[in-house]
Amino acid sequence: MAGRGEESEGCGHIGRLPEDCISHVLSLTTPRDSCRAALVSAAFRSAASSDAVWERFLPSDYQPILSRAVEPVEYSSKRELYFRLCDSILVDGGRLQCFQLERSTGGKCYMICPRSMRIIWGDEPRYWSWISLPESRYVHHPSTFEEISFGF
Repeated sequence: MAGRGEESEGCGHIGRLPEDCISHVLSLTTPRDSCRAALVSAAFRSAASSDAVWERFLPSDYQPILSRAVEPVEYSSKRELYFRLCDSILVDGGRLQCFQLERSTGGKCYMICPRSMRIIWGDEPRYWSWISLPESRYVHHPSTFEEISFGF
């Protein structure tokens, strides 16, 4: 039977495991699961905030991505870096691409400026029109086109 101190921790005997062990287990989960586990106890909270956990959630090529950032990305921990990358950073001059991590899974997302892509019939007003969106970081976006009939 668990003692009072263990019950107040909310995790029983598992809370007695070394922090490195808990960190390793959490690093095999997802960022979302790690954040949820941090709510279990002080031991889990400490393990879930360790750089070892968040290093595993960052993409393996995060350092080259950071080197391509338009502005330096400042962070004091791997966890802070992870969440900073979830907010999107400009890369490669900022005119063509943005990089962002998907918050719950750590999946990589590159947003590409539409003008930098080769869109078939992109300059043909019958199919595309370029519109400006003030809330966007890119100047022009293609709007949807009318249905194309191919005569099949």
